[in-house]
Amino acid sequence: MATLLTIGEVAKRAGIRASAIRFYEKEDLLPKPIRSGGQRRYDSSVLRRIAVLRRAKDCGLTLEEARALFNDSGRPSERWQRVARKKIAELDAMIERISAMRDLLQRRCECADLDECGRKMIAARAQ
Repeated sequence: MATLLTIGEVAKRAGIRASAIRFYEKEDLLPKPIRSGGQRRYDSSVLRRIAVLRRAKDCGLTLEEARALFNDSGRPSERWQRVARKKIAELDAMIERISAMRDLLQRRCECADLDECGRKMIAARAQ
């Protein structure tokens, strides 16, 4: 029989808080544990699933995107590529927006007051 781990043991081995484990359970990203004497007991396979969740989080995936890694059809590598392509496109769009924001912030303002700034901004948009 496999050794079952307490939530504290899982948290320590996985390097996350017990509250994160409970959160992932609530979000159906981790399987419901066995209960023994009112305590959660986990199979060690939960550590591998947490490792995947941590990688997903490190990549900036949302909970829904992480859920797709576990629940979509196809091989895991195919699921990962589907999620990754979508996330990369999202990141590319964010990079463009951030670059435009940086360009706006780097422009020097030599207006005498905010009214003059506003007039110049309106005029620039009209062009």
